[in-house]
Amino acid sequence: MSAMSATELTDVIGRHPAVFNRPFLTRYGKPLGVAVVAIYLVFAWNLFAVGQVFQRGNWDIAGSYLADWVSYEVRPDVEYRDGYLEVEFPRFSPLGADPKPDWLTSEMAEVTIESETKAAAPAETQAPATGFLVPGAKGTSTGFMAPGAATGGSSTDSDSGTEAPDAPERKMMPVVVDVDMGSGAAQIEPYRVTLERGGETLVVTAGADEIVRAEGPLPEWAVQRREGGKIIAYFGLDGRIEVEEDEVKIRQRFLGWENFVFDPSSPFWGLSLGEIVSLVVSGERIQPDQSNLSLAVDNFLNNAEWQHADVFIKLGQTIVMAFVGTLFATAIAFPLSFMAARNITPSFLTNQLVKRLFDFLRSVDMLIWALFFTRAFGPGPLAGISAIFFTDTGTLGKLYAEALENIDEKQREGVRSLGANPVLVQRFGVVPQVLPVFVSQSLYFWESNTRSATIIGAVGAGGIGLKLWEAMRTNADWENVAYMVLLILIVVYVFDTISSRLRGMLIGREQR
Repeated sequence: MSAMSATELTDVIGRHPAVFNRPFLTRYGKPLGVAVVAIYLVFAWNLFAVGQVFQRGNWDIAGSYLADWVSYEVRPDVEYRDGYLEVEFPRFSPLGADPKPDWLTSEMAEVTIESETKAAAPAETQAPATGFLVPGAKGTSTGFMAPGAATGGSSTDSDSGTEAPDAPERKMMPVVVDVDMGSGAAQIEPYRVTLERGGETLVVTAGADEIVRAEGPLPEWAVQRREGGKIIAYFGLDGRIEVEEDEVKIRQRFLGWENFVFDPSSPFWGLSLGEIVSLVVSGERIQPDQSNLSLAVDNFLNNAEWQHADVFIKLGQTIVMAFVGTLFATAIAFPLSFMAARNITPSFLTNQLVKRLFDFLRSVDMLIWALFFTRAFGPGPLAGISAIFFTDTGTLGKLYAEALENIDEKQREGVRSLGANPVLVQRFGVVPQVLPVFVSQSLYFWESNTRSATIIGAVGAGGIGLKLWEAMRTNADWENVAYMVLLILIVVYVFDTISSRLRGMLIGREQR
């Protein structure tokens, strides 16, 4: 094959200029786009210090919060004493008022408990003498007053020391506590803890110098972040044990949500499903004036730990907020959109005034409106309904107006040609064309506002959002957060399904 001459090459270039004379952006647009994106990512990474955020992040706490979504902890503390131990559970333990779990056993022994010596209250101070003789004053040690004699301002009591200590007591107290952690175990003695996991054993001691020491090197599942500080032993999903200088903190974790149905104060707490059914169906009344079924439902709804009734009420408020806010916005946006559409209302001034009103309402975010109305009306659903109403009036009005401006004019002209007045022209020539679109868009906003109502509720606008925020602020009720998030997901799924099917019916699509 012979090489092309310069004339032939020029001729080819002239016949195909789009191939040989492409613009700069056409030739290098893709590499430049990749380079710009890469530069932006590097800039954003440094601007927001993403690397430092990941480096400083406390991933242990984040992992604990995520674990709390699907599990719960029982947190007994074992305090060291001279020759014995004291086991304490939190006041509101998920195991009830007198917890005796089978995974924590104690070896009891009779020990002598020394009572602490209490300091006696100081003798009451008398007011100083007001006569011409002041006890202790210079020159009063002689004369008719004998040295040391009582005067009006002195006290004859000499019991200014400490009270005598109470007699020692003999009590049965734990001297050894064994803890089964599932994937490991621990044996706790006064100032000595033996930890076992995966065939490895770690012995930890704590002395009077308040220093925690490990006998031998620490295994991979134990850490001591500061020399002489507490040692934390991790047992995977089963929890952890923290050995400190004066106590041992046990954090035993169990899968599930504790006391979800009945709290420890309920007579049904701790019973199996069969026992509960038997009590409800054929058992004797627990309370003479109330059936067992009614009592069980009441105990479930008024569960002190999960507050099901309050959660359901707040969830209902959220649904009502979304529905009423969207309904009011649709009712106001519908007539205003006819005024904003240029082909419906030819007045330029009217078009611009209504469109700018829509711009103002939708340019302010729903969250900002919620904050405003919370200050105006106080916390509650009314603030949330008003925020949704204002924001959606602007957005739906704009969408409705655009739909009106794109109608088929032939149908309107046909109705007008029959001699119909302007109102009937809009009723029979315009509304049938846009009504399915209007309803479809309103249904979509109703479903979307169900989610938005949760967010604005967190700033005080009522609904389940406020309760969700309160649970998150405690940093201890993440299982309650998971419960409410799950309810929100279910509600959003249900309304999304209903909304999608109704929209499909309105625009004539068959839903599969």
